[in-house]
Amino acid sequence: MKTSTATRSGQRRPYRLSPARIGVYAFLLTAALFFLMPLYIMLVTSLKTMDEIRLGNIFALPIAITVEPWVTAWTSACTGVSCEGIRGGFWNSLFIVIPSTILPILLGALNGYALSFWRPRGANVLFAILMMGAFIPVQVMMFPLVRILATLGLFSSLPGIVVIHIIFSMPVMTLLFRNYYLSIPQELFKAARIDGGGFFRIFMQLMLPMSTPIIIVAAIMQVTGVWNDYILGLVFAGRDNLPMTVQLNNVINTTTGTRLYNVNMAATILTSLVPLTIYFVSGRWFVRGIAAGAVKG
Repeated sequence: MKTSTATRSGQRRPYRLSPARIGVYAFLLTAALFFLMPLYIMLVTSLKTMDEIRLGNIFALPIAITVEPWVTAWTSACTGVSCEGIRGGFWNSLFIVIPSTILPILLGALNGYALSFWRPRGANVLFAILMMGAFIPVQVMMFPLVRILATLGLFSSLPGIVVIHIIFSMPVMTLLFRNYYLSIPQELFKAARIDGGGFFRIFMQLMLPMSTPIIIVAAIMQVTGVWNDYILGLVFAGRDNLPMTVQLNNVINTTTGTRLYNVNMAATILTSLVPLTIYFVSGRWFVRGIAAGAVKG
């Protein structure tokens, strides 16, 4: 009898530390250290004084912890000719992210719903043309979009940068929702049609309530993408609406005299705080949404 190794249902197998398992743990530990090391260096540097930083050991823990670099980065760091910190960029990024997340998700859901269930004439051609937009580099479309927005009077404005984010996110949003809706049985849609449901009624009362997993995935992707954007915000947002990433670049590159590494690190962490929080809080919902059909098709 193999009583030493066989296990009954509900019993845990005896733990054995084999060489293969040790190799897996070693790889995972190395990968975790590799990706967490930059965050550790930024965090400890932001809590040091400049005298400690000049000692040269970037891995050492701070001797005397100070939050003054964080306060300076938020309230009085110079971003170009202005020395009001990056707090203005935080609010600008927030005002850009909210409409640039809600509107693309709504439009992407409508596109995916129409392409999956209503399938108008030439739907596959339209979808293929839309997907081509995902592979065109941003730099190629920059000049035509500048001319178009200037003609419409939207260049260097908050609505202008929101429109740009909607345009660039539409292919990916449509792809996500189309693939998700393809995994929903057509019988549900046909039953709703027999009950007299129209285009928007079926969408609002049937499809949207079933779309929570993919909406979470799309929201995470859109928020992090728009928040981390630099080039679109620099070109299209205008001086009064510069996002946090542009102001971070100004803090780091326009400093004269002594370079304040602790302030730069604090400003960098503050700028990345929103995407980091989203990933830490909603990571498991992101995985569930992906598993529920986000990348099918």
